[in-house]
Amino acid sequence: MNICLFSEEEIGKPLEIKDSRAQHIIKILHKKEGDSFTAGIIGGASGTAVISSVGEKLSYVFTPESEGKKLHPLVMIIGFPRPIQLKRLLRDMAGLGVSAVHLTGTELVEKSYMSSTMSSPEAARQMLLDGTVQAGSTFVPEVAVHKNLRSCLETLFDGDAGIAKADKRMALDNVNPAGSLWDYCSKGKLAFATGQEPAFAAIGSERGWTDNERAVFEDYGFVRLGMGERILRTETASTVAASIILGSMGVLN
Repeated sequence: MNICLFSEEEIGKPLEIKDSRAQHIIKILHKKEGDSFTAGIIGGASGTAVISSVGEKLSYVFTPESEGKKLHPLVMIIGFPRPIQLKRLLRDMAGLGVSAVHLTGTELVEKSYMSSTMSSPEAARQMLLDGTVQAGSTFVPEVAVHKNLRSCLETLFDGDAGIAKADKRMALDNVNPAGSLWDYCSKGKLAFATGQEPAFAAIGSERGWTDNERAVFEDYGFVRLGMGERILRTETASTVAASIILGSMGVLN
C-alpha cells in the first residue's frame, strides 16, 4: 500500500482498528502515535496523515499537499479475459493511469468469463482501486461493462459511427494489421498532448477479433494495428499497448 485512500466522507475521521487500512498501517508499516503515512482522498488531493492516537480506533490529522496524480487521456477497450488475468490487468491499467477501462464481451470470448464474480463494475472497480493504491495515486479510472463490441462503441461514441479523429482510435489485431502500433505512435501520428481529447485502444479477448468485429471497428473509424508476430495474452497486450501509447503522449518521461 503506497497510499492510504479515503472517500470524501471518511477523510479525517478515525478508522476502526479492525479496518484493513488501519491494520496495514499498524502491522505492515509499523506506524505508531506521532508517525506519519501517505494518504489521499479518492478523486482528490493527496498528502500526509499524522497519527494522533491508536486505541479502539486509529485517529489521524490529514494535511493535503498536492492535487494528486491525474489520469491520462487514454481509454482502453478490452475483451473479457480469464478472471485471474482480469485482476492483474485492471491493477496494471490503474497503475499506468489510463482514464477508463471498458470491458466488453466478444464473439469468441468464453461466455463463463462474463458470469464470473469479476464481471461486475463493482468488482472491477475494486481491482482498479488496488492498482491506484499501488501507484500512489488518488484518481481511479472509470469502468464499464458491455455485452458486445458494438454496444460498447455505441456507448463511447453516442452511436455516431465513422466520425473523424480516426488517428486516435486503435484496434490491436495480429490479423492483417495496417501497420505496427510502435511505428504509428513513434512517427507522430498521435500528435497530441496530455489533456486533449482522449485516444482509444482496443484489445481483444484471448481468441482475438472476428471479421464481424473488425467491420464494427471500421464503422467507427478505428485503424487496426499490430505489435509483432507473437501472440500475447490479453493482459500482456493491454499493458504493452497502453505503455507504447502513453509513451508517445510523453507522460512516461
